[in-house]
Formats: sequence, structure tokens, C-alpha cells
Amino acid sequence: MSSEDSDDIELVEHAPATSRRLPDAIGRALAAGDMVSAAPDPYTPGVWSLKASSKVGAVSVGTPDGGPPVTLRVTPKVPIARLFFLLGYSLDPKRNWRDEDVEVAEHRDLLPTLAHAMERQVDRALRQGLLQGYRPTEQSALVVRGRIREAEQIRRRFGMTLPVEVAYDEFNTDIAENRILRTAVERLLRLPGVPGDVRRRLLHQRVRLADVTPVVRGRKLPAWHPNRLNSRYHQALRLARVVLDGASAEHAPGEVRINGFLFDMNTLFEDFVTTALRESLRGTGRTARLQDPHHLDVADAIRMRPDFVLYEADGKVAAVADAKYKAEKRGRYPDADLYQMLAYCTSLGLREGHLVYAKGNAVHAAHEVRHARVVIHQHALDLDQTPAGLLDDIAGLARRMAPVLPE
Repeated sequence: MSSEDSDDIELVEHAPATSRRLPDAIGRALAAGDMVSAAPDPYTPGVWSLKASSKVGAVSVGTPDGGPPVTLRVTPKVPIARLFFLLGYSLDPKRNWRDEDVEVAEHRDLLPTLAHAMERQVDRALRQGLLQGYRPTEQSALVVRGRIREAEQIRRRFGMTLPVEVAYDEFNTDIAENRILRTAVERLLRLPGVPGDVRRRLLHQRVRLADVTPVVRGRKLPAWHPNRLNSRYHQALRLARVVLDGASAEHAPGEVRINGFLFDMNTLFEDFVTTALRESLRGTGRTARLQDPHHLDVADAIRMRPDFVLYEADGKVAAVADAKYKAEKRGRYPDADLYQMLAYCTSLGLREGHLVYAKGNAVHAAHEVRHARVVIHQHALDLDQTPAGLLDDIAGLARRMAPVLPE
């Protein structure tokens, strides 16, 4: 490990730990959160050991005394172009996320690339003007509009005639789709590491959305449903959800302020593998369900949720798979994953189970379990290849899980 004094910390996903000199308040805030593993050096006061796991992105951690914030960046091992393909395919497999959609060559880090992609998608969504629609509205008014909220009128007005508590649908731009985009733009403008040129374009998009109400922090995002009328918003809305889901907490214990964006590679890998498997098996007469709930025991007390379960047309379980981003042990897979898959196969009545890992030091393996007549396959998916190669490998895995598929 090396020790440095710096207000800008660069880490690499799953790389060996490094030592940094940090204010104790910031070190404790990092240790209390789930961004990285942080522990004080027992021999050198003020020095902390930092190690990144599967969360990538950037956060800014401020000090309680108002000193300069410390910016922590975690770089993914997967190239940014490949990461955006995985992300785009998971969001919409019908329209793969192409490099030209995000111009990944312009930025090497995740957050600048994400901010650039978000700004481009918002610009495309709003190019024909803001979408309008009906939004339910409740207010106190001097004239009757829509319907009278009788219960509320009695509770608040005690028999008074005016004002009237009314509810009606108002046709304007302050609808769920625009509110989500405005909220994502506002969020990106507060994050550290967004390049100046991208920030200026985001400010322009905020002006275009000036009449739209952003969602208050902590409130649930409004629901939207894809249809023909909002089709030009689909990509922007899906990417906005990624931005808002990855936003880290702004406050941590001890009044230390944390602001940033973190993306979990475990979730990304799981979403890509399960979505790609489902697409490969589409049209075979089978049904694929993701995170489908089941129970291990007869009393239905022990719940389990395999990442991917495949059903035959008659409802019988045909295959099960779990996606695991990283094999934790060097050169081999963790035994706990085998136990988990054995439980899935036993409960679902299957002779085979499939674990899918991102290729690292481990390779494909198959284990026949004693006295159980169950074979557990462990597959290694190489992410450092072309999108076409990745999808071909997934298709091969799908054929292995459902052998009647055509070669």
C-alpha cells in the first residue's frame, strides 16, 4: 500500500487497498457508509486504509469545520464503453446503447460520461417541445372547477361556502415525465466531477424545464407508463432513473456532508445477464421471470429469490440461474454460491443449476453434488469483448439451460 496526502482520491474497483491521510471525520464517514471499505491505520494516526469493492462513481465528502471537501472517485475495471452497453441493454434490449449515443470517447470516467449521456438524451426528448398531459390537481378555489372534495370541504371549512375544496385534471407540462427529467438534471448539477461544458448544457436543459416542478428529495418519483405519446422520452426517462437511483446520501453521521453518484456493478451485471437470458429465450414457448419469489421449506417460512427462473409452457420450472459479478476467492469460486444454488435446485426440483460470473481468474466449472444428483455449473462471462460476442455467449448459455433451442 502507498500513502498520499491528497484532496482527490482515485481508487479502482476491487483493486488492492491504498493508504491515504484523511481528517478523522471524513474517514469515519467513509467507514460508516457503504461506498468503500475504510479503516484507520493502527500505527499511523490520521492515515486510513481504503479499498473499493463493486461500487463505482464519484462522491464529495465535506468536513464539519467547513474545510475543502475530499473527492473520492472509483473507476470500474470494465471499459466505459462496455459498461454503457451493459447498462443500455438492461434498460432497453430492443435498442442497444450504441457508443455514438453517449460519445464515450470524450470522457474516461463514469460520472462525466453519464452526465453527457443524460444531457444528450434530455435534449433529444425535448427537441419537439415539452410533452403535455393531464395532472391531477387539488386546491382551494373561489370558483367550482372539476369536482368538490366534500369530505375535505366539511373538515376544513366547517360549512363555509367559499373557498371550495376542488379536484380536477389540469392539462400542462408539469407531468410525471417532465418532473423526472427535471429532477435528474438538478441532481447532476449538484454532483462533483461534471465537466464545465456538460454542466453548461445541463443548465440550458434546466431552463427548458423551468415550469416543471422537481421531485422533492426523499419523495417517491411519480409513476410514468411507456406509450406512443411519450416514446421520444423513453431513453431519457430510463437513464434518469439510473441517475436518481445511484445518487448517494447527502448527509452522514457527524454532520459530514456526502454528495455524489455511485453505481453498483453487482446490480448492473445481474440486470444485464438476466435481461439477455430472457431475450435469448424469447419465442421458445417458455416464460422467464426475474427475482421470482419461492420458498425453500414446506411451511413457506424461508423465502428465496433466484435471479432468473425459466418455466415451461405448462408452468413447470425448466431452469434456474444466478448472476454473480465477482468470484471472491482468487482462482476459484466461493463455496457459498454453490450452497445457495443447491438450495434453489432442491426446492425447484431441478437436476442442474447455473451460476454466471464476470470472467476474472476463474474459469467454467461443473460440480456434481454427492447423494443429490444435482450438477451446478459455474460459467465465466468475458466482459472485455465486443457486444456481439457478449450476446453470443449469453445465447450459448441459454441453449445450455434449454437444450431444445436451435443451434
